[in-house]
Amino acid sequence: MVANLPKVVIDTNIVFEGLTQQGGAAGLVLDAWVSGLLAVCVSNALAYEYVDVLARKLSAARWQRLEPVLGRLLAQAEFVTIYYSWRPATPDPADEHLVDCAMNANAALVTFNVRDFRAAQQALGLRVITPAELLTELARGG
Repeated sequence: MVANLPKVVIDTNIVFEGLTQQGGAAGLVLDAWVSGLLAVCVSNALAYEYVDVLARKLSAARWQRLEPVLGRLLAQAEFVTIYYSWRPATPDPADEHLVDCAMNANAALVTFNVRDFRAAQQALGLRVITPAELLTELARGG
């Protein structure tokens, strides 16, 4: 993995929107992932969540078309072993694995749901950004 690339964990809401809607910041984040402009970190729990959410929320035909795309994204990701857990760090227990992944990877968390990660930002120093903020950073060169 190239050291100068922004190191990020991408929330499932970004992956879902990026794969299902055109023209938005989430899609551009996934384009940057595919293009190798980001060092994307994923835990096993997060990869399973991507698959679970997409398989449940999409029609069978659409999931069949998008599953290989998700597979290509995951093939480019750095899988992170969770050695330490910082729980509880969010008001939603379903978000805890994102904090664990980002903290173990020393990566920023990219999400539309910044508010739910404020406690982790304050207590742990977790960097939480929106897709638009990430794209702005990429446009500035890092």
